[in-house]
Amino acid sequence: KGRDFHIRILLPIDFQLKNARIECSWHLKKILHEYRHILKQRLHSCPDLTSFMVELKTILEIALKNTQELHIPRPPEYYSCLVRDLEILGWNKVAYVDTGLTTIKLKAEDSCGRQHLITLKLNAKYPTEPPDCLVDFPVQFAVSWMPQNSLIDIHNQFLAALESLKEFWNAMDEIDGKTWVLEPENPTRSATTRRIAIGNNVSVTIEVDPRHPNMLPECYFLGADHVVNPLRIKLNNNMHLWDPEISLLQNLKDLLEIDFPSRAVLEESDFTKDCGICYAYRLDGTTPDQVCDDPRCGQPFHQACLYEWLQGLPSSRQSFNVIFGECPYCNK
Repeated sequence: KGRDFHIRILLPIDFQLKNARIECSWHLKKILHEYRHILKQRLHSCPDLTSFMVELKTILEIALKNTQELHIPRPPEYYSCLVRDLEILGWNKVAYVDTGLTTIKLKAEDSCGRQHLITLKLNAKYPTEPPDCLVDFPVQFAVSWMPQNSLIDIHNQFLAALESLKEFWNAMDEIDGKTWVLEPENPTRSATTRRIAIGNNVSVTIEVDPRHPNMLPECYFLGADHVVNPLRIKLNNNMHLWDPEISLLQNLKDLLEIDFPSRAVLEESDFTKDCGICYAYRLDGTTPDQVCDDPRCGQPFHQACLYEWLQGLPSSRQSFNVIFGECPYCNK
């Protein structure tokens, strides 16, 4: 569109993108108001700031297009064509239609019984031009469109995309149902990461490829070195045992030679400790992920709390983006 907007993205001390804050002018805030939940999803799912900026630009272009077109009077053919398309599709597949007939939400069920929504933003030139489609997917969803197409074509492409992601969601649902997922607390369908509890103040964060969910994911262990190092060794030594024919969760169990505890059989108070600095378990959606390496201590801390604490100590030292210092709990 050639328009410039000033925006500020404030990252927290731990540089976690999902906890970033966006500041902008009241005008831009008004334009993006309807897209707040999508922006929040993208903050959680984008791997870095550059990826998020690309997503933000796309969302802003859609928002601007729809804001401008709200004031364009629609020709009578637009409404007659749209109503006809909705009737051909079937009203049972429609979850929402706004009063101006410019925003429509269609629903679909995948072959595993999961419910999904696709939001369509229609412009005044529909069906010559395709609607903008917003979905909760871990991958891009691009609609193939010709002027003679209709809503039923979008719905069919949506169903096909759901089936292509079925294995990914099966894998993530098994992890969500059979392990204790510490983060994200309420994962969206687009979320590709899970931080899974292993033991007292020990966890693993996995990054799953939605296109190849049965392949070995990226794994990052969090916890004290004396507990985490044996797990890293097991993962490296057993990597050749990975079997794409069995589930992601079972593979992780086999490689790490562990059983992941389920939240259903463990009370949070018995299983976790609060941060040794702020005395809270959850802070801005995150749980303590830094642990004192001394086996006699093992006190966990939030990364942001520990960073702020160590920055204030004259005895601590920093090398690049790593800060070293004494444990606030045991002074080791």
